[in-house]
Amino acid sequence: MLNSDFECNKTLSICQERECAVRWFFCLFCFFILSINLCGAAAPTDYYNHVVFDNSITPDYYYYSSGRAVFPSTIELLSGALPVEKKNFFTPPNALRLHWRSVAGGSWETELRVVSMRNRLTEFRGDTLYIWCYSPEAIPAADLPFIQLEDEQHDFTVPVKLDAVEGDVPAKRWFQVRLPLSEFETASIHPFQARELHGIYFSQGATDDAPHTLIIDEIKIDDRSAASPVAAEVRAAPRAPKNVQAKGYDRHIDISWEPVKDSELQSYAIYRSEDKHKFQPIGIQSADIYRYTDFIGRAGVKATYRVKAVDRSYRQSAFSEAASASTRELSDDELLTMLQEACFRYYWEGAHPVAGATLENIPGDERIVATGATGFGIMALVVGVDRGFITREQGLERLTQILDFLEKAPRYHGAWSHFLNGSTAQSMLVFGMFDNGGDLVETSFLMEGLLAARQYFKGDSEAEQSIYQRITHLWETVEWDWYRRTSQNNALLWHWSPQWSWFIDHRLTGFNETMITYLLAIASPTHGVPASLYYTGWAGQSEAAIADRSGSSGSTAGDRYLNGHTYYGIKLDVGSGTGGPLFFTQYSFMGFDPQGIRDRYTDYFDNNRNLALIDLAYCEANPGHFQGYGADDWGLTASDDQLGYLAHAPDPTTDDGTITPTGALSSFPYTPEASMAALKFFYRELGDRLWGVYGPHDAFNLSRNWFSPVYMGLDQAPIVVMVENYRTGLVWKLFMSNPEIQPMLDKIGFKPDRAAKASADSQ
Repeated sequence: MLNSDFECNKTLSICQERECAVRWFFCLFCFFILSINLCGAAAPTDYYNHVVFDNSITPDYYYYSSGRAVFPSTIELLSGALPVEKKNFFTPPNALRLHWRSVAGGSWETELRVVSMRNRLTEFRGDTLYIWCYSPEAIPAADLPFIQLEDEQHDFTVPVKLDAVEGDVPAKRWFQVRLPLSEFETASIHPFQARELHGIYFSQGATDDAPHTLIIDEIKIDDRSAASPVAAEVRAAPRAPKNVQAKGYDRHIDISWEPVKDSELQSYAIYRSEDKHKFQPIGIQSADIYRYTDFIGRAGVKATYRVKAVDRSYRQSAFSEAASASTRELSDDELLTMLQEACFRYYWEGAHPVAGATLENIPGDERIVATGATGFGIMALVVGVDRGFITREQGLERLTQILDFLEKAPRYHGAWSHFLNGSTAQSMLVFGMFDNGGDLVETSFLMEGLLAARQYFKGDSEAEQSIYQRITHLWETVEWDWYRRTSQNNALLWHWSPQWSWFIDHRLTGFNETMITYLLAIASPTHGVPASLYYTGWAGQSEAAIADRSGSSGSTAGDRYLNGHTYYGIKLDVGSGTGGPLFFTQYSFMGFDPQGIRDRYTDYFDNNRNLALIDLAYCEANPGHFQGYGADDWGLTASDDQLGYLAHAPDPTTDDGTITPTGALSSFPYTPEASMAALKFFYRELGDRLWGVYGPHDAFNLSRNWFSPVYMGLDQAPIVVMVENYRTGLVWKLFMSNPEIQPMLDKIGFKPDRAAKASADSQ
């Protein structure tokens, strides 16, 4: 909901640009507001090259801020951060509140940090810093605070007075401060780099010993010319969006529309009404995105929506036709379909527009396609077709696009790199200069998805026969045996580079996510490795294997592959320490079905279930006393984190209070009741901060009031696929039906569970 003054737009005339100001609002894309979430081909890079702050995901205080005061001066803080303002804002639904008292002998400062997103380069573009401001009472210009800027290298500028307005600050009027970046001279020993902006500081100005409040919103860097409207005779307004549709779910409504084809289009403005008469703007989406999620938070609400298109010159289209929908209480089965459909969109609407493959994360670097996540996305694509989210023809078209891309990409003895450029198909060295070759583990994740798709799309049509043959060729040209290095080596290696050879020298040792690599290497009909490597490499007992396990887990429990310890009353047959992050139970088992069979060590379905139950029990015990942990709030696995990408597990060393929804939700086959409880908690209790058009955001930490701003390709697909395996076993059945799989299991010595247990008991 907007400030009522905004709609009539009579109060934005401080710079005598009333018409420009209202149009300015409509060109804003607000990724981080509670009810606006990304969807489409990719998050528009240009937006993140300009916007420093638009909204807070959390409604109480802003995670990416801090402050401090020296008595007798004061600055209002909540948990050490800037409070969120919910009544007055320029971009809905909130702004930030500066409330201070500057007194001689004291001081105060607050920092507003740029949101760091994985793999996104900080590169702000423009010549002017813009800040929208509002004060409930007039403030003399002389009493406004100072502002300083700091870059990524912690070089900083001289203080500049926040008074780039005509006269004093008026009461109850939004106005825009415009500060040329040329005024921010360096005060550090090195030049300040505005393009690498890291943070903005507001600090004490005149010591008038009086309380003041300044609400700040929509901070960005841009060219001054970008804010200039175009006269009506120069360019017509864009056309209104067509085919607006609304679909209601349990607690939210999705709105979608056809994209407006206009080279100057900047954004869409979405309006909502609950009486079909008074429409209030509730959010903005960028020109590349034509879906919006309105999280209402309760069932039984009917809402009507209209959408406008807005171009770069701030011209608005007419309203679209209206679309209505209602929220309603969903059954558990319907909730699962809702969850799968939302997460599926990451791979359908969020795929790279050229490659059709999976982006590493959204938002992020839009060039980076992840090989393993693409394999996961292919399995999600199969589920999407089978569930009717898209047609079979659409699925075939997308898979063909992905195969075209993969066939162009460089291969290193058959293996693909971890990351590829979605436009050029060339390897991208995200992990540094030594990572310029093949990644066998990522290749195995990709092949896991391709082999499942090969069995799904094997109809009699020419298109499906072509898909089958092309996947078969890719499968048969992976040189798994090359990554053994020599015929005497007793394990597979993760990487090989034509420049650096075996320099990384990373041995694949279980138990972790790499089981599928050994299974496929043994199953290969053309470049297979001996089944003995399963026991010498994956489950090896060598000094190297023992060192790998104890080094990665920090525990000797399970360092010889078998564990046998009991945690929270639950026995763990295989695994290091308490078992590790939950993705160990998911990545290899999205295609490979562990039910009813066992090797000489364990039944991996039972072992995976026990690992998930240990994770659940750990979160219920909550030894770290983190907020929220419990029977419906659990799931420790690798994910986005406040400090980067971290692998969380049920142990004090790696647990920092961060819960990753994919951990619990991708455990549905193992823990259906506990996973359903987690789904309802994540969606119904945290949905206003956590839920978006791609389902749940990647991670959250209630103790730190942090919610990840990104989605990850490795995390959304396991939800889609493992939920489907729980519901129908679809992807398990497809992958296991490949003719190479059963012979591989026989070679290794997998047996039906009962027979294997009887054999073990007799020995």
